[in-house]
Amino acid sequence: MRLQYPSSVRVIQLPCSGRVDIIHLLKAFEDGADGVYVAGCLEGDCHYLTGNFKARRKVNYVKKVLEALGIEPERVEMFNMSSAEGPRFATVAREFTAKIKELGPSPLKAAQAA
Repeated sequence: MRLQYPSSVRVIQLPCSGRVDIIHLLKAFEDGADGVYVAGCLEGDCHYLTGNFKARRKVNYVKKVLEALGIEPERVEMFNMSSAEGPRFATVAREFTAKIKELGPSPLKAAQAA
């Protein structure tokens, strides 16, 4: 569809959002990501039945971990959308990128540089 979204967005495809693991989300921050979001199926419309619910729980857990570390929990989010909603994916990518730019660089980057 030749959708336009920020070049800083790195897409990692999985068969199901439920396959995202907590360690994957945290490792992204450790590797220098300023924000991470998971795009999963619409609730109640998962081919694997509960994958998107599992992903939501993992994202919420990572939010708590980030908060405990003194990092804004808004740096990780979960969005539900249909695979046919390409324009919405691009919109979410642009909006989330703008939100992360407002928050500024991840505090982990400063800690790694020290």
